[in-house]
Amino acid sequence: MSVKFLSEDYMTEGTTALNGDAGFTGAIANVDLNLQFVVTDGPDGELPYYLHVADGAGELVLGAKDDADVTVSTNMETMAGISKGEINTQMAFMTGKLKVTGDMAKLMMNQGVINAFAAAMSGMDVDY
Repeated sequence: MSVKFLSEDYMTEGTTALNGDAGFTGAIANVDLNLQFVVTDGPDGELPYYLHVADGAGELVLGAKDDADVTVSTNMETMAGISKGEINTQMAFMTGKLKVTGDMAKLMMNQGVINAFAAAMSGMDVDY
């Protein structure tokens, strides 16, 4: 059964997918990371959600995280394209479609977590 992109069900199923993926759980060992995502131009306007990684587990949550290490902002079209694998994240950043603020060193140190996150989420059946 498919889930609506960036819905509460997406967050719940995404959390299950992340914690059931050996690549992701291996990448997050001893990692404490909070990635805030802000998606604009959605059907209901701006949509914040975050990935919280701590104690060997990951969790996707709708809403804002006050102590986020990094904030990634983009529009719905770009975020959906990244999720579908149609848009390269680095290219989106270099062309200004994706803005990143916060602790860039921590983000770069945890690039393996980001890659494992994308890989684990790629198997979900999502309705865009």
